[in-house]
Amino acid sequence: MKVVIIGGVAGGASAAARLRRLDESAEIIMLERGPYISYANCGLPYYVGGEINQKEALTLQTPQSFHQRFGIDVRTEHEAVEINPEKKTVLIRELATGKDYEESYDKLILSPGGEPARPPIPGIDSQNVFTLRTVPDSIRIREFIQQKRPRKAVIMGGGFIGLEMAENLMRAGVAVTVVEAMEHVMAALDYDMASEVQQYLRHQGVELVLSQRVTAITPQENGLLIALENETTLDADLLLLSAGIRPESTLAANAGLSVNKRGAIKTDSHMRTSNKDIYAVGDAVEITNLVTELPGYVPLAGPANKQGRIAADHINGLPAKYRGTQGSSVMKLFDMTVASTGLNEAAAKAAGLEYDKIHIFSPSHATYYPGAANLTLKVLFELPTGRILGGQVIGFDGVDKRCDVLATAIRAEMTAYDLAELELCYAPPYSSAKDPVNMAGFAIENILTKKVRQFHWNDIPRIVDDPNAILLDVRTDMEWSNGSIPGAIHIPLDSLRDHLKELEQEKEIYVHCQSGLRSYLACRILTQNGFSCSNLSGGYRLYSLIRGNQSYDQTPAHPCGLHI
Repeated sequence: MKVVIIGGVAGGASAAARLRRLDESAEIIMLERGPYISYANCGLPYYVGGEINQKEALTLQTPQSFHQRFGIDVRTEHEAVEINPEKKTVLIRELATGKDYEESYDKLILSPGGEPARPPIPGIDSQNVFTLRTVPDSIRIREFIQQKRPRKAVIMGGGFIGLEMAENLMRAGVAVTVVEAMEHVMAALDYDMASEVQQYLRHQGVELVLSQRVTAITPQENGLLIALENETTLDADLLLLSAGIRPESTLAANAGLSVNKRGAIKTDSHMRTSNKDIYAVGDAVEITNLVTELPGYVPLAGPANKQGRIAADHINGLPAKYRGTQGSSVMKLFDMTVASTGLNEAAAKAAGLEYDKIHIFSPSHATYYPGAANLTLKVLFELPTGRILGGQVIGFDGVDKRCDVLATAIRAEMTAYDLAELELCYAPPYSSAKDPVNMAGFAIENILTKKVRQFHWNDIPRIVDDPNAILLDVRTDMEWSNGSIPGAIHIPLDSLRDHLKELEQEKEIYVHCQSGLRSYLACRILTQNGFSCSNLSGGYRLYSLIRGNQSYDQTPAHPCGLHI
């Protein structure tokens, strides 16, 4: 069998290696128009910032090492320019000479990846405007920084690459402004969770311009003048385009393969395209969302690697299937870690799911052991089943492992009751006897079993204006003196039982504390004394972060003395 693979990096290189492990006799040709066949795409920002010093560290395999180990014919700087599905041939251009030649195939795997979106903005092709996708891109940016010593940079887009580059440009001594068209950075997060990330970024010195688009880029004698849609301008020595990824699927579309409106290549669960002898993997393909079973586009390295393996398996007669993508991701931002998996609220609403969510503010490990840091968890769950739909986690320690547990729970279609029962590793340096994931399960279980009702931060304006509602703050006197929600009354939790007669039983009581834990206990007291009450998910801390009333506070975790 002869297999031609167009594109390397994650999907193509994984497919090639798996093909060889399954069939020692197969003829395998891998084409890559760039000089590198397999490199650490996700490590590129850290090379720019100097965290990774040697560019050779980014190269996972060279053409020589790949050929030596796997016996694969690797042709770098060879570009596939046309596919003829009827003849089962690929027209290839040798870039060094410009010579074209044909190569036949029995099976063809497309792994062209995605390319940075380039909006039609005047001046977008100006000098000092960069994108970051390949090793040569990162080399160009690093050399520009070393040679030109830029003072100010503007990053267009607040996604993964944009924010990672914000950190690394600042590490290189460049002041950074991020311009984001959405109302918050990190589209994978919801607005409430992104608010914490934004507060932290500002605390680190990153300027954020939200809900604005770049409308024009004008070269100046000493840099660039960048115009925004609100008619303000920004000066910069360099501009990084990070406005998203689009599938590089022109070759597939020209060959008559089915693509969606976005241009992503359509495949079945075996990664076969609309032509049975052509497969497609990686950032160029349409995926099926694991949770909603709806089509989508999620360009991540993990899915690309798995898809390459599945395509190779199916070519060799194995019944491998790709079940779908859930979008598990994690990112380092200075000392903070941000992770998410499954659905956010926008995706849940788009899918028409009935859902609710909880916010947990919990220490990363036992608070009596030094170094505990608080985690913020948001978990979406289906109503009325309690099935876990999505998770978002922010913190400074133990973020990735909690999100990985939630990712596993989503793939296994687990419910909140399952989260509550999970037996997770515990020792004081690593967790608490009740892990934050268990605590999320307990909190959701309390809602599902109607032990408590909850309300959310965006309900507060309505509650304050409602004459039949009471907004009750049960924090301590010191916490109250440091800030409160306008319209709230204050009764500390520990004296609540002594002041029940002061509350009107015919009114709905909306209770909050700092994080939502003490107010849950207050709700249990009130409910059992004949009051109707609800608990604020995420507490005053979340409300204050969203409203921008509180600067980012990275204080050590402390025990709250509450057992859910």
